[in-house]
Amino acid sequence: MAKTRPGKRDLDSYTIKGTNKVVRAGDCVLMRPSDTDKPSYVARVEKIEADNRNNVKVRVRWYYRPEESIGGRRQFHGAKELFLSDHYDVQSAHTIEGKCTVHSFKNYTKLENVGAEDYYCRFEYKAATGGFTPDRVAVYCKCEMPYNPDDLMVQCEGCKDWYHPVCVEMTIEAAKKLDHFLCSDCSDDDAKRSQNAFPTSPTADTKCGSHAVIWSLYKEWNNRVLKISTPNHKVETQEKYYFRSFGFSLLLSWFPFLCMHDLCLGSFHLFVSFSNKILIFLIVGKINNFYKA
Repeated sequence: MAKTRPGKRDLDSYTIKGTNKVVRAGDCVLMRPSDTDKPSYVARVEKIEADNRNNVKVRVRWYYRPEESIGGRRQFHGAKELFLSDHYDVQSAHTIEGKCTVHSFKNYTKLENVGAEDYYCRFEYKAATGGFTPDRVAVYCKCEMPYNPDDLMVQCEGCKDWYHPVCVEMTIEAAKKLDHFLCSDCSDDDAKRSQNAFPTSPTADTKCGSHAVIWSLYKEWNNRVLKISTPNHKVETQEKYYFRSFGFSLLLSWFPFLCMHDLCLGSFHLFVSFSNKILIFLIVGKINNFYKA
């Protein structure tokens, strides 16, 4: 005769053994590893249940550390970074050592003091395939790396991009003493503008008003694609290279070509540079109208 499976009941909470800390579904916890040389595992509690013998189990969703992922730890991964995985498990509640907080990346960067139990997550991780969501992220500096909140960065007052001191040949000590910083590109452009500035057209001012903008066109060599980028945001070309745009607010849209007669050309300056086989036009000035022809 088959034995009857012990009945289970859901619990609203569980008090960690030897403490007064209460765990509920949705909380993040530290769990004791079998290897005492390893750091505590981090998991999010999905469900708490007990059988008729009062054995308490927790259904958890594991967080992975970067070094536990298929790709391993990379330069931009912070010391407190975790990936929320699709790996679920059931564990004894007795293995819970304590509670912790896994912040969003944005909230973590706003913390004034980071405690031992503060972590952050900006990616979800597929344990079986090693895939991430999102599969792309904004990059910064000459090294084009995602932001690591553990690393000091300085912001250029011109392009508003962020730079690692070492990437601009500066020591961390010198960076901490800076009051103002211009990257080499902005320093060169500033010098060129002061020497070769075009006069602003009074007619253009009348037509366009006083809303000055700085915007960028990105041309991909093979497909002859122009992209107007939203200033102060990262934009992506079809080759998956990221660039920072400048200035104020503009429409983000794809254009097969731009009707140049709709621009107030008298108030524009044109700078051309190359990066990753993509020609970047940085056009500074006022805009009247543009459309998809």
